[in-house]
Amino acid sequence: MDIGVQGLNIGDTAGPDETRRLAQLAESLGYHSWWASDHVVLPSPKVDPSPSEPDTVIVDPLTHLGFVAASTSRLELATGILILPQRNPLVLAKQVASLDLLSGGRFTLGVGAGYLEQEMTAVGASFEDRGARTDEYLDAMDQLWHSPSPSFDGKFVSFSGVDAHPRPSNVRVVVGGHSGAAFRRAVTRAQGWFGIGTPDDIRGHLARFPARPEGFRISVSAQVPLSPSVIREYEDLGVDELVIYPPAFDGTVDEVLERNAEFIG
Repeated sequence: MDIGVQGLNIGDTAGPDETRRLAQLAESLGYHSWWASDHVVLPSPKVDPSPSEPDTVIVDPLTHLGFVAASTSRLELATGILILPQRNPLVLAKQVASLDLLSGGRFTLGVGAGYLEQEMTAVGASFEDRGARTDEYLDAMDQLWHSPSPSFDGKFVSFSGVDAHPRPSNVRVVVGGHSGAAFRRAVTRAQGWFGIGTPDDIRGHLARFPARPEGFRISVSAQVPLSPSVIREYEDLGVDELVIYPPAFDGTVDEVLERNAEFIG
């Protein structure tokens, strides 16, 4: 089972020295991947369903992953997840291709439609059509990455007579979310799905999933302490990778990383 780490671009671990040290520790322990979370702004004062207090430090995930890429050589890098409809898809396509180049092809773009209306309103994005924008933005970025003559004519983004390089070498896209639309988006526009939950949660989600294409990869943010029996439960469901959020487990981040490293492999 591949094991990854998520969310350490948040809070006390977000500074340069801790980021470098923890990323290098994770790599030395054999962790497969490092996932960065995304929120541009948070509601102030905090209201549900906001995940954090408004003064929580959250480093931009792409900036953070560029720093981690320069500090490591093998660790796979991913956004888990980036809120796509509040990003310009052409600018993001360039950022992704650049990070793919500078990381040596280690980057996975994890995206979702988002769920905080206050955040989207603040950055000028539409909350009501966030799903349709997510679909269209993925299609537009695919054009820039893979078409010999990129062009796109959609409801939310249109372009022609332009090109953009570098082209990514092997960027994978995964989609996060637990709605039917997110499941459909994952199997039609991506190469994987990023879910959150216990084995029972994931069992329920996968029961609603469309048929998955060959090579489709399932990554899950584990919500229970890892053990051989828990890992077997996830494996039996077809999960390819478990991602841990160290602050949610007992002990310091170092202790959590070292303790869970025994399950890698």
